[in-house]
Amino acid sequence: MNRFSTPQCHSCPSYHLSLLHCCGKDEQEEIGLHKTAQQYVAGQVIFREGSRALGLYCVHDGIIKISKTGGDGKEQIVRLAKGGDMLGYRGLVTGTLHSASAVALDTCTVCLVRKEDFFQEMSNNSVFSNGLIQLLSKTLGETEERMLHLAYKPVRERLAEALLLLLRTYRSKDQPDSLSFSITREDLGALMGTTKETSTRMLSEFKAEGMLSTHGSAITILDTMRLVNIATQYD
Repeated sequence: MNRFSTPQCHSCPSYHLSLLHCCGKDEQEEIGLHKTAQQYVAGQVIFREGSRALGLYCVHDGIIKISKTGGDGKEQIVRLAKGGDMLGYRGLVTGTLHSASAVALDTCTVCLVRKEDFFQEMSNNSVFSNGLIQLLSKTLGETEERMLHLAYKPVRERLAEALLLLLRTYRSKDQPDSLSFSITREDLGALMGTTKETSTRMLSEFKAEGMLSTHGSAITILDTMRLVNIATQYD
């Protein structure tokens, strides 16, 4: 975990996607006076499930997994976060401990907005508070849909859906047509709601069918439309 110069909101490449774009220029400057930023490499923890919420986390760049650990000790990836996404707001709003962990999947930069500034915006900025409500609603809806798919979709369909999610998440405005990304088989299994062994076996099947190629942890999608057809077969 490295300290460096804190990025400014107005120059953030994901500014238009961030909840902080609901703040005015003066409010952003005030937030910027107190917020901090840190860089993380793949595998580093941003916050742990069960820890106290320190503030509002805003992803400047990079990919982060949000995961929970079941009673059997197995990890389940609930969602993925990228530039412009907010983390930790649920614990702040409810005054509870973090319900999930956030871990970097690659090199990323994350800003931390103070609790005081977060609650100041909630109290005095109706645009910000309305945006937060919409964000909570959107996240809840997406999580419910993913959990439903994990419960009822066969493993083959879940793999196709996970690969398409990873493709959308890793694509950037600099590389909008990129068809490649890297992920460990453990993380892919946790995203699918299955084991490393099953995810590895299913990947090999997809590779043999010509839908993708692999090189180490790197995956390149070769037939997007076929993955879409498999992922939506039971929708």
